[in-house]
Amino acid sequence: MSVLTGCVGYTAGPTNGSAAGSRTVKINYFKNKTLEPRLVVAVNRALKRNLQHDGTFELETRGNADLIVTGELTGFHRGGVSYTPGDTLSVRDYSMQLTATIRVTDSEGKVLLNQEVTGSSTVRVGNDLTAGQRQAVPLIADQLARQATSLIVDGDWPEAPAAP
Repeated sequence: MSVLTGCVGYTAGPTNGSAAGSRTVKINYFKNKTLEPRLVVAVNRALKRNLQHDGTFELETRGNADLIVTGELTGFHRGGVSYTPGDTLSVRDYSMQLTATIRVTDSEGKVLLNQEVTGSSTVRVGNDLTAGQRQAVPLIADQLARQATSLIVDGDWPEAPAAP
């Protein structure tokens, strides 16, 4: 007789005690306070994808939702990590970091969460920084969205009112 205990701590579905899809969440586009264009689209897409994949909340695209997520992209930083051998001015690898403040409010506007999250990645740029950054942005946005999703999903939100 064998007993499998590898998944003892694993929980399938929502981890906050709610039934899957019993509550709704609406994701509004974040404000971009950085100088980098197109970051908002990447973050919005990644956050929606992560929340849908998690399944705790039903994504609401129109009308009212139990929770409304808004935020601001507050910083995008790029710094050299390694340089071309023999040329200390030519950056070979960059570290890129995106910081955002996310806010979760209930349908009445009460702020339930206001927290900073960060996504980062290291990218080899070679001779084309723009192409390297274009490849890194979705990775950074996804990492940021995973942190935000964890905060949203595991939040201790008040129960939704029962439907009449």
